[in-house]
Amino acid sequence: MSELFDPRKVPQRTLYTGDRMPAIGLGTFGSDHVSPARVAAAVEAAIRIGYRHIDCAAVYQNQEEVGKALSRAMVRGVARGELWITSKLWNDKHAEKDVIPACQQSLLELQLDFLDMYLIHWPFPNFHPTGCDVDSRNPDAQPYIHENFMKTWRQMEKLVDLGLVRNIGTSNMTRPKLELLLRDADLKPAVNEMELHPHFQQPDFFEFVRSHNIEPVGFCPIGSPERPVRDRAPEDTSPIKDPVIVEIARQHGVHPGVICVKWAEQRGQTPIPFSTNPRHYYANLKSVTENPLSPEEMDAIAGLDRNGRLIKGQVFLWKENQSWEDLWDLDGKIAQ
Repeated sequence: MSELFDPRKVPQRTLYTGDRMPAIGLGTFGSDHVSPARVAAAVEAAIRIGYRHIDCAAVYQNQEEVGKALSRAMVRGVARGELWITSKLWNDKHAEKDVIPACQQSLLELQLDFLDMYLIHWPFPNFHPTGCDVDSRNPDAQPYIHENFMKTWRQMEKLVDLGLVRNIGTSNMTRPKLELLLRDADLKPAVNEMELHPHFQQPDFFEFVRSHNIEPVGFCPIGSPERPVRDRAPEDTSPIKDPVIVEIARQHGVHPGVICVKWAEQRGQTPIPFSTNPRHYYANLKSVTENPLSPEEMDAIAGLDRNGRLIKGQVFLWKENQSWEDLWDLDGKIAQ
């Protein structure tokens, strides 16, 4: 694995703001099973081989270590302008007074003067303790209240005015919520980060996002085999075990996860797979620079959608005896 990739050959997404974002990133969500040091080591090594897009978040509790890795990479000659660094506002910082200080704290931890992208991690102010089980509920939890969300969004817009952030976006949104934001925002989101993989393609929402010149960024691009136990359900399926993907991978001589990442980039989304295994993140980066899938292979994978959401978010519910579906506005209405 001695080959280094020219970052200029990695596909780019041009945002409506004019900024160009590398069309593959390295996630840094290590859940509870990967130490911050291991995540940071992966970030540093991934940048060395050619990654330039790193997806971070305050709630991952590893930004300080990741920041040291970014600093070391820049000392070795990677220019800040080559890097695309995303972070996210956590749910307990939605209050107007908290948004700017939370971003400043992330900048301090990441040892940066600005972020390329800052997202509202979830559209709810509800949060939960680390390691809680699936039935945990915050007694102060509340549903999505658009008036409150817009107060948070105005502070996000202010971050751009202050020069602390170049672009702002959303994550874990739904179409009804995003429609309201697009109606009322002065500065619309540049990206929407969402669960996207061959078994959960979200075709209607995906096209809605793109139709508004918002770039879809896909987390869990190979599924989420290492997600916390609380986020698992008996009906979940794994795209990397799908016979169609396994066969395409065999024909290409790669791991099935590589096919999922390749499909995602070719489809028009920006995948952010997480791995601390050099062989895996090397293969993911390589997958978007060579040997594209054929139209027939793309069509075959398009036919695998099972509407199989893996990250259901039950811990963000605001009532007892609610279903996780209430978070996702499946009937086209925002649940209250």
